[in-house]
Amino acid sequence: MSIQKFIKNLKTVKGYQIQTPYINPKSKIGDTIITKILISSNSQQIPIALLSKLTPRLVHLILSDPHLKLPKCLDFFNFLLKNQSLINFKLNLESHFILIFRLVKQRKFTDAERLLGFFSNENVRYPFPVIASCIRNRCGESRIPTKIFNMMLKVYSDRQRFKQVVDTFNYMESNGIQINEKTCTVILIELIKCDQLELGFEFFYKMLDSGIEVSVFSLTVVVEGLCKNGEINQAMELVEEMVTRGLKPNIITCNIMVNASTKRWKFEELKKILDLMKRVGVDLNVETFKFLVDGFSSCGKIEEAEKVVLEMHQKGFMVGAHLYNLVINGYCRLGNVERAFALFCKMKEENICPNIDTYGILASRVSKMGGSVTAKEFIKEMQTKLNELEVVLD
Repeated sequence: MSIQKFIKNLKTVKGYQIQTPYINPKSKIGDTIITKILISSNSQQIPIALLSKLTPRLVHLILSDPHLKLPKCLDFFNFLLKNQSLINFKLNLESHFILIFRLVKQRKFTDAERLLGFFSNENVRYPFPVIASCIRNRCGESRIPTKIFNMMLKVYSDRQRFKQVVDTFNYMESNGIQINEKTCTVILIELIKCDQLELGFEFFYKMLDSGIEVSVFSLTVVVEGLCKNGEINQAMELVEEMVTRGLKPNIITCNIMVNASTKRWKFEELKKILDLMKRVGVDLNVETFKFLVDGFSSCGKIEEAEKVVLEMHQKGFMVGAHLYNLVINGYCRLGNVERAFALFCKMKEENICPNIDTYGILASRVSKMGGSVTAKEFIKEMQTKLNELEVVLD
C-alpha cells in the first residue's frame, strides 16, 4: 500500500466517530425510580419516602416510556398494585391500558389478560363504555384494539360476566371491530358449562347474524348443550338449518345426537338423525355403532342390536367382546338362552375371544338349559378357560 493511500485511510478512520445511543434523561430518571423501588422491596425495606412522591402522571410516563424494558415496568406496576395503600392515589384505567398496550404489542397475552382481569369485576367503577373509550383513545386505529377487545370477551367470559360479554360483542359489531370466532367458541363452552343454554343459543345466532364464519366446532358445542338438556329435536333442527347455510356437521356432532337419542330411547329421533347423516354424507364410525348397540340392547330391542353387530362385521369394523356381551346379556334377560349361545358361537367363528364377562353372563343361565349338549360344551369350555386363568395368575 502506498504512503499516500495509507494516510488517506487513516484520515477516514479518524473522521469516523462511534455514535453512542442517546438515552433520554427522563428515561434515566424512570429507570432509577423503578430500580430503587424494586431493590428496596426485595430487601424488605419499602421506600415509603420515594413512593410518596409518585403521582399518576409520573407513573404514566414511566410505564409508557419505550426505552424502559417491559419486564421491569411490569414488575414495577405489580408492586404498585400490591401496595396501593403506600401511594397517594389509585392506579387508574389509563395506567392499566398503557401497560396492556405494550404487552399486547410484544405478544405477552397472558400478562395482558391478567391485567384486564383486575378491573373486569369492577363494573360500577369501570362500566364497559368507559373501558371501550379508553381502549380506543389509547390504542388508536392499530390492530391492537381488535386484539384487546377480543381478550375482553374472553376475560369477561372466564369470570362468567355474560352481560358484559354481550355488551362487548355488540360494541365490536357496531364499530366494525373484527370478532374472533375461536374466542366466541370459548364463550359458548363457558355458557353451556354454566347451564346458560338459552343465552348460549342466542349468542350462537348473534355470531351468525354478525357475519362470523361459524365453525363446526362451535355448532357442536351448542348441539351438545341442547342434547344434554334433552332438546334432541331442537339440536337436529339447528343442524338442518346449518346445512342449508353451508355448514356440514361432522361425525362428532352426529354422534352426540345419536348418543343422546339412544340413551333416552328416542328411536324416532334416532331414525331422523341417521337419515340426516346419510343425506349429508357423514359415515357411521365405531363410536356410532357402539351407541346403537348399547341403546337397542338396553331397551330390549335385542334383535336390532344384533343386526348392528352383524353390520359392523360386514363393513369391516372390529367388534369387541363388550358389544357381543351386551347382546348376549339382552337375550339372556329375555329368556332366549339358545339365541345367546348361538351368538356366543358366532363370536368364536369371528375369532373374537370371549372374556370373563361373557362366561359370567352365560354361566348364570346354564342351569336353565338342563343337560343339553350346548350347555355341557359350554361348561367344559368355561372350566378350561378358568384353569388357563389360574395358570396365568400363578
